[in-house]
Amino acid sequence: MLLGFFCLTAFAQEHQFTHEDTLKGSITPERAWWDVSHYSLKVTVDPDNKFISGSNTITYKVLEPYQTLQIDLQEPMKILSATQNDKKLAIKKDGAAYFISLQKKQKKEASNKITIAFEGKPVEGARLPWDGGWTWQKDAKGKAFAANANQGIGSSIWWPNKDIPYDEVESLDLYITVPKGLTAVGNGTLVDSSSTTDKNRFHWSVENPINSYGISADIADYAHFSETYKGEKGPLDLNFYVLKENLDKAQEQFKQVPMMLEAFEHWFGPYPFYEDGYKLVEVPYLGMEHQSNVTYGNKYENGYLGRDLSGTGWGLKFDFIIIHESGHEWFANNITNKDVADMWVHEGFTAYSENLYLDYFFGKEASADYVIGTRSAIRNDRPIIGTYGVDHEGSGDMYYKGANVLHTLRQLVEDDEKWRTILRGLNKEFYHQTVTTAQIENYISEQSGIDLTEFWEQYLRTTMIPELEYSIDGNTLKFRYADIVEGFDMPIQIHVNEQKEWIYPSAAWKTKSFDAPITDFNIDRNFYIEFEEIN
Repeated sequence: MLLGFFCLTAFAQEHQFTHEDTLKGSITPERAWWDVSHYSLKVTVDPDNKFISGSNTITYKVLEPYQTLQIDLQEPMKILSATQNDKKLAIKKDGAAYFISLQKKQKKEASNKITIAFEGKPVEGARLPWDGGWTWQKDAKGKAFAANANQGIGSSIWWPNKDIPYDEVESLDLYITVPKGLTAVGNGTLVDSSSTTDKNRFHWSVENPINSYGISADIADYAHFSETYKGEKGPLDLNFYVLKENLDKAQEQFKQVPMMLEAFEHWFGPYPFYEDGYKLVEVPYLGMEHQSNVTYGNKYENGYLGRDLSGTGWGLKFDFIIIHESGHEWFANNITNKDVADMWVHEGFTAYSENLYLDYFFGKEASADYVIGTRSAIRNDRPIIGTYGVDHEGSGDMYYKGANVLHTLRQLVEDDEKWRTILRGLNKEFYHQTVTTAQIENYISEQSGIDLTEFWEQYLRTTMIPELEYSIDGNTLKFRYADIVEGFDMPIQIHVNEQKEWIYPSAAWKTKSFDAPITDFNIDRNFYIEFEEIN
């Protein structure tokens, strides 16, 4: 346990966190006293001038009396005013945080509203979705093709809100006004649309809790098609918005969406947002897991822009963006981390979903080939859990190290139906909730019946990969673990003379004898460990 702590502490000392990091990443007193329940977000988007203006009316519940409220909006966007009960409020700006002094007495359990007016040219992302912001492109006919993605940088890059993941808004109305001839796609279901001589307005409504980074607006001269999926909870509306020149390709490639839903409902339980439907929307960047509005830019090819990230061939059996970003509907959107330090809960489980999709359609060995193949991308540069309270994610290893950790857990459970029950149970137990990694760790430990304390410490909080050191002398195998935290004793399967056996290594040397001399010895590849024969 101390090793994991020291790794994080050393990194924190090297990385100098700022006052603004704390304002963005911590539950400040000005955030803690109120719970956001509804956003009515109205935006007018001017693609030619890359300009956004609008208002956000925030409905909130008072948890404890307090008179100052923190709202976040990043420069160069700016808040024009804040009003409550038609009274203009005083605002104090501190970086991206705006502290609003409320005149009305805030009484516990009361439900109040505040309206924030804002405008500006939001940050442009040079490399969406990784850096975050808006992108302003053109389609083949020169019409606007614009969208936003802001997972890391935060939704306050373009609209004012409580920009911290622990407090999800319970419902949302999103009104997007765009120039005539364009369609604006948001989250949830389309309530209505209207037109004037030069504008189109679209009203989208979300009935379920939604994380702020999952709220998006996608703008283009879209073609639209739809179908109904018969899922575990009944009929699910599927809607697709693509550039008109790509309609034929989309109608073929997006046949993978019902396949994805079939596989993921099997493994994870019902799609979590039946009331809001499912959309796949073409955008001018690779893609993002916006809730009920998954964005797509994978060029209508299988793999990741046509490449197999596993190097096994199996990664070309599916469209990476359709499968990965849709997997986030269960892990990121249904189950959301309270602090981005625990982002591995989003990315580890969703990277793991890729091989579960393969498992469902191509079998267990194909899925194992794939997830094991992705180990080549793991760097072990720093732990996959970040630093809490300062908006700091862990290593990018959270994707495929996280996936391989879960694949290893499946071997320890030794019962695929029980493992599936655990994965489905996670999505039921933490349905529409924000969580800590401790909650996820404890749930899996309890449901599996395995004490995973040191397992989690080893893989999530250190960069060490357990190394099995062994030697063979006749019919005797001698073995131990190196590079482990104190108390780590994960059992593993080995193959000896064409027979499977379990061994139980720890830091101390152990021996195991067999009936015949050991002529054939292998360590089961499904366990994420390293190994070395010692003379």
